[in-house]
Amino acid sequence: MKTFKSAIIGCGAIFPTHGVSVRLCERAELVAVCDKVMSKAEAVAEKYGCRAYDDYIKMLESEDIDVVHLCLPHYLHAPVAIECMSRGKHVVTEKPMATNVEDARAMIEASEKYGVTLACIFQNRFNAGTQLVRDMYLSGKLGRIKGAKCFVTWNRSETYYKSSDWKGTWDKEGGGVIIDQAIHTLDAVRYIMDSKPVEVNATIAKRGDVNIEVEDTAEGAILFENGIKANFHAINYYSFDDDVQIDMDFELGRARIVSDRATVTMFDGRVFIAEHDPRESVDYGDVKAYWGVNHFKQIDDVYKSIATGSEMFVDLEGSFETLKLVCAIYESGKTGKKVKL
Repeated sequence: MKTFKSAIIGCGAIFPTHGVSVRLCERAELVAVCDKVMSKAEAVAEKYGCRAYDDYIKMLESEDIDVVHLCLPHYLHAPVAIECMSRGKHVVTEKPMATNVEDARAMIEASEKYGVTLACIFQNRFNAGTQLVRDMYLSGKLGRIKGAKCFVTWNRSETYYKSSDWKGTWDKEGGGVIIDQAIHTLDAVRYIMDSKPVEVNATIAKRGDVNIEVEDTAEGAILFENGIKANFHAINYYSFDDDVQIDMDFELGRARIVSDRATVTMFDGRVFIAEHDPRESVDYGDVKAYWGVNHFKQIDDVYKSIATGSEMFVDLEGSFETLKLVCAIYESGKTGKKVKL
């Protein structure tokens, strides 16, 4: 089995989900890490037994690297990914792909031009609940879909935003609750329906007390190619991080996903339930509870795809469609008009 030499750029809060996942992946070996704060890179490098850099170009020139993981502020995803791919490196980036559609498209073009893999993390597609509803719908067991709605009501405090120099800004984060918190839920709705969004009618606002440039509130309707209109509501000034909820109405039953647990209630009385298997776990250390085993599952799947040429479970086209949806929500929210994708 070929082992790929890996590097991770960015040693912040999300780093452990990539560092531990690479360490657990049989096909990967972590050889270097990079952060603009050298002390952070050195601390991580000592823990993981690899080399530390504060300049990613120097790292790329000094090390024999096959795969680069990006755990960076959103606005850096595109330029750093394109630079890495131009040097023949496969890239795994945290969501979102970029802060705008043009940069994301340039990333895809670079992947094709240089013949390397580009993957974007959307680990929640691996959730047992998401898989149950999608499988039952696509297999025809639920009949046609009639409607969908989703809710993300979380909390992001002043401390959260002050912990970085890019969160809460339009130019660096690209937005607020939609691009950073609700993006996974919007991706799940699109993924389950297996349909492209074609029109968005949305509003965005800042209603909380935290001093940020971007929205902390968003709601609206998304029209999909299959003719279904999905409603969404997202805020990040609630009193705590409540469970994400997705409801879907089908011809033969209804599905509700709460966090990663799905309950499908058929109109004939049958009930199907899927939830996380507690025997599946990965210890990332002191990180957010919802960064669970699925980060490892996706990263392991990406390395399998690189090694065997198989399709990635989280397809790049779907990741791009979700980014286009996010950008359309912002355009609609800023202009007050419907936006066609």
